[in-house]
Amino acid sequence: MRKNIKLTAGFASVTALALGLSACGTSSDPSSSKDGAASADKALVVAASPTPHADILNFVKDNLAEKAGLKLEVKEFTDYVLPNTATQSGQVDANFFQHKPYLDDFNKKNKTTIVPVVNVHLEPLGLYSKSLKSVKDIKAGQTVAVPNDTTNEGRALHLLAENGLITLKDGVGTDAKLSDITDKKGLEFKELEAATVPRALNDVDAAVINGNYAIEADLSPAKDALVLEKAEGNPYANFLAVKEGNEKDARVQKLAELLNSPEVKKYIEDTYKGSVIPAFGAAK
Repeated sequence: MRKNIKLTAGFASVTALALGLSACGTSSDPSSSKDGAASADKALVVAASPTPHADILNFVKDNLAEKAGLKLEVKEFTDYVLPNTATQSGQVDANFFQHKPYLDDFNKKNKTTIVPVVNVHLEPLGLYSKSLKSVKDIKAGQTVAVPNDTTNEGRALHLLAENGLITLKDGVGTDAKLSDITDKKGLEFKELEAATVPRALNDVDAAVINGNYAIEADLSPAKDALVLEKAEGNPYANFLAVKEGNEKDARVQKLAELLNSPEVKKYIEDTYKGSVIPAFGAAK
C-alpha cells in the first residue's frame, strides 16, 4: 500500500515559516553536514506532482530502491509553488515536477537556489476541447483557456502560434504573454492556474493543458489532444531537482541513476503510451 502524503495549499503556512528559518543543518542535527550531504541511511524525501511524477517515483520505490539501498519517501503536492519552497527550506530533500524554463523563472522571482539534477520525462502540452473535433474548428469569437504562470503560458502561446491560431511578435521567447500576440484572429483568452485548466473545459471552447494535469483529468494527450507538442528539441523535460549544494548527496545520485534506468524507461513507455515520453537514452 502506498504511503504517499498529499499536501495542498493548506501546508503553505508551515512552508512559509520554514522559509524564515535557516535551511542549513546545525551541529545538533545528525542528518546534516557542512557540505549539505545527509546520512546515507536516512530516507530521501521527494516532493512531486501526483501524476506522472509521484507514480514514477513510487515505481522506483516499490521495484528498484530497496535493491539499490535507497530509502525513498514520496510527498505529493498539487500546485507548482510548494515543492520548490519546501525544497529550498529543507522541508523536503528534492522535488520532481517541473521543467527548466519554469525553474529559471521561479528562482529569479523568489530568490531560490533550486538546481536540476537529471532529466526524466517530457509531458507534451496539448490543446483540448469538449465540443470541437479539430483545430480547424476553432473560429473567431471562441474562447481558449491557457495556463497563467509565465513559462507555461508562453509555451501554450507558442503551441497556438505553431498551429496557426495566433501570431506572435518576431523573436519572442518562452516567456511570451498575451500582450505579445500581434494577431489573435478573433479569439478570446482566459488565463487560469495550470491545475484548474482541465476543469474549465466545459466553460470554454478549447484549453491548453499541461500533460500531467490532462492525465489526472482522464484525458489521453496522445489520443484526445487536438494538437500536441513535438518531443524533438523540446526544452521542457521534467527533472529531479534539489537545493544548490545538495547535488552530490549520495541518495540523490542514487535516485538520479534509478530514474534514468532501463526499467523506468520501460515503465514510462508501457504506462503512458506516448502521453509521457522518456527524456533520457534508450534502454540497453
